Amino acid sequence: MKLVRYGSSGREKPGLIDGEGRLRDLSVAIEDIGPATLSPQGLNSLRSIAPESLPRVKGRPRLGPPVAGISKIVGVGLNYRDHAKEAGLALPQEPILFMKATTSLGGPDDPILLPSGSAKTDWEVELALVIGTTARRVPVARALEHVAGYCIANDVSEREWQLERGSQWDKGKGCDSFGPLGPWLVTADEVADPQALRLWLELNGERMQDGSTADMVFGCAELVSVTSAYMTLLPGDVIITGTPAGVGLGRRPQRFLRPGDRLRLGIDGLGVQEQQVTAG
Repeated sequence: MKLVRYGSSGREKPGLIDGEGRLRDLSVAIEDIGPATLSPQGLNSLRSIAPESLPRVKGRPRLGPPVAGISKIVGVGLNYRDHAKEAGLALPQEPILFMKATTSLGGPDDPILLPSGSAKTDWEVELALVIGTTARRVPVARALEHVAGYCIANDVSEREWQLERGSQWDKGKGCDSFGPLGPWLVTADEVADPQALRLWLELNGERMQDGSTADMVFGCAELVSVTSAYMTLLPGDVIITGTPAGVGLGRRPQRFLRPGDRLRLGIDGLGVQEQQVTAG
């Protein structure tokens, strides 16, 4: 299934994308797409609904983050071999984890707001995992059983604040609008192998990133397992799994976002995001 939330910010309604790519209204069946919906029982209940029985949504409404009630966003740094190489850094021996503020969340096509004083805001296309059942110290072999589905994330990052102000990564990761998520949540049963997905990003029509999740240093199952050893993962929690080479920080000369820039990014089977950069 492809699950979405649509409507104005803070007033989104639950929806579903049918087999013809049309948006259907799920609010006749559930109040929202949140932690309770993401359990195996909740998703099975939704699968029992015939999409054609749901009202069709007219027009092209704004899409919000596909999941409500997210308690935390866990980021993973330097998790692609080619990205570590472009950064001139050694591969990590275990996952580098950081937190991204939930207030950074936005819809897949919402504007990216450059914060006042920003000089080095950057882009990062990433595969996001959405947790469906509580995970606490889970073994790698069972880790993906706790994943409800997958979606696209843009881990927008202010590099000066991230790297030059005490090396506290959270400072450059949590600004408002720095967490576009969506367009939809694709349930795990429709993603045959999360380590075989192509992901890409374009800036003003020029391809900047073009990689594969096969290049991850730590795969999705290992990330869930390791993260769950340090903190309890709750239904609705999001893990963003790292980005391939091609970020602005790694280019020579470096290139960072400016007002008027347009981003377009996607992952195989998970849709496409489009964002315009504006002054915050």
